[in-house]
This record gives sequence, structure tokens and C-alpha cells, in this order.
Amino acid sequence: MSDAVYDLSLERIALIRRMVVAWGGADPGAPTIHPAAPYGSLDRDGDIANVTGDDEGAEEEHRALEDGLAVFVQNAQLKPGRYQYHNGLAKLDPGAVGDVFRDAVTGETPDVITFAVTPEHLALIPRLEIAWNAEQGVPHVDPERPYGADGTYTAAMKRHLAAVPGAAANDDEDSETRLVRLHRELQPALQIFLRYADLGPGDFRRAPAGWEPA
Repeated sequence: MSDAVYDLSLERIALIRRMVVAWGGADPGAPTIHPAAPYGSLDRDGDIANVTGDDEGAEEEHRALEDGLAVFVQNAQLKPGRYQYHNGLAKLDPGAVGDVFRDAVTGETPDVITFAVTPEHLALIPRLEIAWNAEQGVPHVDPERPYGADGTYTAAMKRHLAAVPGAAANDDEDSETRLVRLHRELQPALQIFLRYADLGPGDFRRAPAGWEPA
């Protein structure tokens, strides 16, 4: 879904900052917005109304955030570093979607996550292929083509990381394992990015290379 010009309002930025990032899709999987609690609680429409002040139009506003999320990840700025956030997944049904931090035996996930966001994560986040998961009714990263390129997802990662100092990967098993780990780390990295990255409201237009200020 997209219009010629997308209005990234303060209210839409506030909703994006409230999004709960989980892990979804078949292997290799990719970040997804939690389908049952996209903005932190099970009352999706109530969460939206609390931000917009409008009890009507919640479905339309929610649907518009497919493009809003793409605009945000392609234009917001975040510095590398260690960040901490309260893990919204800790209080949600673990059966709905995956969580890279959830213990497979106990089913528990930490209430608070501390995670180091690196230049590699920040090079990959703008490349994520944001789409609409029609089955679950939320924006997600396409789990089959998470970086929107032909070939394997790790090959796409290598291309995107080639310009990052110290991040160029060799074609060996260790490098492939590192890329798989780095991909899974995009769940916490994206959650931090949505919470803390800087981007003000404005109009954006879809260009061949992605969304840019209008």
C-alpha cells in the first residue's frame, strides 16, 4: 500500500516507536511486528486511539504503517552503541510468533534486553524488505527475501555489508555462520532502532532506491 506522497506524522512516529518486534516466518525467518499486540497490548485499536485521539479509523491507520515502517527504517538515524529496552515479548503468548531470546526449554525470555547495535546492523536495517503480512494483518520483513534481492539472503547481506569497514565477509563457513547470527540479531537491533532512532515528521516520496523526503 502506498500513495504518491506519504505523510509521516508525529502520531505515526509514536505508533512506530510502540511496535513490538518479534521473529516470524519459515527458516531463515525475519523480524515481524507482533500480530496480536503490534503496539504493546492486546487492544490494538485502543492503543492506536490512545496515540491519535480518534476512536475511528484505527484499521486504516494501522494499515498505513506498512509504508510508515518502510519510511522510518530507510530514513531514521541511530548511532552504534549499547542500548536497553523493556522486552514487550515477555508478557505475550510465546506461541504466536518467535523470539530469538526465548529459551526453548523454559519458554522464558528476559524482561529487559541490553544489546549492542553495530555499524553492520545499521547497514542492514535500511535494506530490510518491509511488506504486509495479510494472514496476520501486520507489517513484517519478507521472510523469503528479507533484503529484497535475488539469491540467498546471506549473499545479499554480503553485498550490503561490503562498504562497512571491517565487515566484509569471506566465503568460508565461519563467515556464513556469522551472517546467520547477524541476521537473527536484527530482531533486537530493529526493536532498538524503532525506539531510539531519530526522524522527524514530514512528507516522503517513493523513489527507485526507496523512500526519500519529498
